[in-house]
Amino acid sequence: QVHVMESGGGLVQAGGSLRLSCTADVWTFDDYAMGWFRQTPGKEREGVGCFSGRKGSTYYPNSLKGRFTISLDKAKNTVYLQMNSLTPEDTAIYYCAASGYPYCSDSWSGGSLFPYWGQGTQVTVSS
Repeated sequence: QVHVMESGGGLVQAGGSLRLSCTADVWTFDDYAMGWFRQTPGKEREGVGCFSGRKGSTYYPNSLKGRFTISLDKAKNTVYLQMNSLTPEDTAIYYCAASGYPYCSDSWSGGSLFPYWGQGTQVTVSS
């Protein structure tokens, strides 16, 4: 069992930035993939970024490339999601998830390959 917890959500104006944090009680991120997802009522869950611990690579959907960035602080067992140029369409509950399969497969963005999830953190972008 891996415990995952997000923090850093809040209210931000359009055009602003926000950094979300995700802590996971893992020995090393090298053995995990870490994913960031978001969901709004009535919409399917959307993957916004994935980090492959084995490859040390990050992956993003084309629609978010350049605005969202994943980074790690291994000493703190923390994964960050930096979000820039936010718009009201980015309003959602954001989730962090961990997978013991340390790669971001082609289907990572659906989230089904991630068994360990945090409780989510609300991000609201005002216009």
